Amino acid sequence: MSVHSQLPGQEASKDRGEEHLNVFAWRTAAIGLTSLLLAGCMVGPDFRRPDAPSTDRYTEKPLPPETASTNAATGGAAQRFVAGGDLPAQWWSLYRSEPLDQMIRSGLADSPTLAAARATLRQAQENLIAQTGALMYPQVDANLSASRQKISNATFGLPGAQPIFNLYNASVNVSYTLDVFGGNRRQLEGLQSLVDYQNYQLEGAHLALTGNIVTAAIREAGLRAEIESTRQILAAEQEQVRRVTRQFDLGGVGRLELVAQRAQAAQTEATLPPLESQLAQTRHLLAVLIGKLPSETVVPEFSLDTLHLPEEIPVSIPSDLVRQRPDIRASEALLHQASAQIGVATANLYPQITLTGSFGAQSNQLHNLFAGPSLWSIGAGLLQPLFHGGALEAERRAALAAYDAALAQYQETVLQAFRNVADVLRALDDDARTVKAQAEAEVLARDTLDLTRKQYQLGGTSYLTLLVAQRQYNAAQFALVLAQANRYADTAALFQALGGGWWNRGDAAARTIRGASAR
Repeated sequence: MSVHSQLPGQEASKDRGEEHLNVFAWRTAAIGLTSLLLAGCMVGPDFRRPDAPSTDRYTEKPLPPETASTNAATGGAAQRFVAGGDLPAQWWSLYRSEPLDQMIRSGLADSPTLAAARATLRQAQENLIAQTGALMYPQVDANLSASRQKISNATFGLPGAQPIFNLYNASVNVSYTLDVFGGNRRQLEGLQSLVDYQNYQLEGAHLALTGNIVTAAIREAGLRAEIESTRQILAAEQEQVRRVTRQFDLGGVGRLELVAQRAQAAQTEATLPPLESQLAQTRHLLAVLIGKLPSETVVPEFSLDTLHLPEEIPVSIPSDLVRQRPDIRASEALLHQASAQIGVATANLYPQITLTGSFGAQSNQLHNLFAGPSLWSIGAGLLQPLFHGGALEAERRAALAAYDAALAQYQETVLQAFRNVADVLRALDDDARTVKAQAEAEVLARDTLDLTRKQYQLGGTSYLTLLVAQRQYNAAQFALVLAQANRYADTAALFQALGGGWWNRGDAAARTIRGASAR
């Protein structure tokens, strides 16, 4: 409120100023009481969480209680699905790898991605605090001013010289808009939903980071197995080249057989550099995921033999998935925010009541400022929108449309989440059967190669038959390694698809989100 001016010569007693101050305090209290009495009305819809899908399984057909198994290969153990089981917060510990645990601890501590998500969350929290203070509490400002003025006596119809004087003002101004129809509270409700959204975005970043580290570690282990398998195959083929060379020198085989064997060895050797490049890139990725430069950290080496395949897989019941997936909860928070905006747009159609008050002192001498007369005022204003060219109604219809869009996006997120879980569950079952079949195929291909090699040495079969058997064995080895790595990776993907167990963490972040879930 603007400061009142007073001509020199006006006076009031100190006692009277104190009396006015008491009146002002009582009236300010009355304003607060009135706002509390009027605070019960909130226009717009009260948010209600969408119901969870009414289904008792993720896949079209029920899954078997456990996957296929084989003892002929690493990672061939059966995995048992525990329906309704709860995921551990540190699900990656089920792989029983201390180097992997250490990598994830480093990533959680130093990842720039998590640091950015935490900072964005703090920004949303501070915006909520700022708007709470601006919308729900009276705005109180102190004003102190000094001026030198010259006025004309002609303004007051008086003759004489034009006086020059100093004027000092000190006042406290109070302004408060009553939230009669709940528009401010709906606005804060929307801001709280954005805080919840950033909370779930942080959890999503946490889950993505841990999942990416585990997947990259499994990828490195698989690449190492592929490289080792390729080197073993290459060593066998180079030994075969030496044998065929000796036979060629003795006239036992033709040049065509020697060239064919050398070509086979050269083709196998040519597959090593791409695999080694992929391994180097995976190690660089692991370094970046933990917040380090590839040149300044030593990433541990992983192998499938040192990673334990979890044998019990907890599978949450479908109705719990919508409470566990960070992406679903983030989409729900945006839906809540859209619902609150309908209330804000609706409240803008109704009257707005603003209360104002001011108390201060004025003097033409600075040392007598607070000994001089006191000034005070109190007032109320009513603003009722009458005609805005249809803008306010259009804004409300736009808010309703935004809610419909947010609801559709939420439904799409739920559908994609259930598809994600179904895909991974099916992949786990299929990959287990693939490992079993590939292990059997690798054994058979190895036996066939051994028999064919012996027959060839005894002259019982052609070199072409031996070459075909060798290529079949190489392909079987590679397929087995890929199936093994896929099974480890699919297990990690399932833990991610089910939400990662963040709700079982005991830290402050998880408690904050659980509190938001209860609202």
